Amino acid sequence: MTIRFAVRGDHILLDQLLKATGLCASGGAAHAAVAEGRVKVDGVVETRKRAKLRAGQRVEIDGDRVELKAGGEGGILPSPLAGEGAPKGRERGTCIHKSKPFQGCSEK
Repeated sequence: MTIRFAVRGDHILLDQLLKATGLCASGGAAHAAVAEGRVKVDGVVETRKRAKLRAGQRVEIDGDRVELKAGGEGGILPSPLAGEGAPKGRERGTCIHKSKPFQGCSEK
């Protein structure tokens, strides 16, 4: 699965990206995935949990890919194909609880 993600500002930290896309359930899970060597940035295994990522870079974890795009409000971008590009178990634009906008959900 490929997720397109808009970077708000200059960069996003790797652990924050993995949480924001839903590819890791928590910061701890993101840190563990990086420590286990499961995360690649631009095809190279990344060992820095808080690496700064910028538009144009690609992140891969467990067969899923995130393509970073510039600008906008940040967050997951709609895919050109309906149903494609949303994190597993989520509808595009909503949190895992499916009742609040993804960016604004504070439930754990």
